[in-house]
Amino acid sequence: MRRHLTMASSVRLGILAGSLMTMICSGALWPDNVPGAEDAESDPHHQRQWTFDSSSPGMLPGSYTVGTLFDGRPAGEWKILITDRAKSASQVLAQLQAKGTDQTHKVLLFEGTESTNIDVEVSYLAVAGKADFGGGLLWRAKDDRNYYLLRASLVEQKVRVYRVVNGVQQVVKQIDRPLPATGWHKLRIVQRGCEIKAIFDETVLFRACDTAYTSGRIGLWTKADAVTYFDDLTLKLLD
Repeated sequence: MRRHLTMASSVRLGILAGSLMTMICSGALWPDNVPGAEDAESDPHHQRQWTFDSSSPGMLPGSYTVGTLFDGRPAGEWKILITDRAKSASQVLAQLQAKGTDQTHKVLLFEGTESTNIDVEVSYLAVAGKADFGGGLLWRAKDDRNYYLLRASLVEQKVRVYRVVNGVQQVVKQIDRPLPATGWHKLRIVQRGCEIKAIFDETVLFRACDTAYTSGRIGLWTKADAVTYFDDLTLKLLD
């Protein structure tokens, strides 16, 4: 009798486990509107974080590559900076060049970050700027002129995803959104295959699908005269 009860219990547990797996796979336990829901599918060993606190201030580590403007000059003045305004004490990665035209795109690429399906986020602080005020996060970059870009513009009060081809921006999708002019804010992109999910301060803004780029590096971006601090960059590789 005890043996029959044990076998029956095992069957019930098996059915329960199967139902649980079905709920997980269907998204019932990881609803789409919960920030970080995708993280459960990422391998914790495939995660990197940059706090910029261990790098020498006033310099730029060799693992970063500054882009080149069309006239041959470096695309911005990127430095590790000590500041009491850091999101996590006490250093940030800053773009400090406070001049440039509307077509001046300042790009910094992170070497060794070649990836395909990703969950990448960074915090930014808009410090100064008149022509532009804010910053951007780029991914699947082939080089400093071909990449995807998530940009928050406080001047235009818009968040956009661009595909940048040979330095020319093409809007994939955008949304009008009131953007606070002060404080730290977070840009986040989750992409699997063609599906792009754009997130600002833990709120999913929109989805899009684009197949222009399938893999590449991550990086940071500013425009025109914007001075911007970046901190706590995280890259997760997804299955």
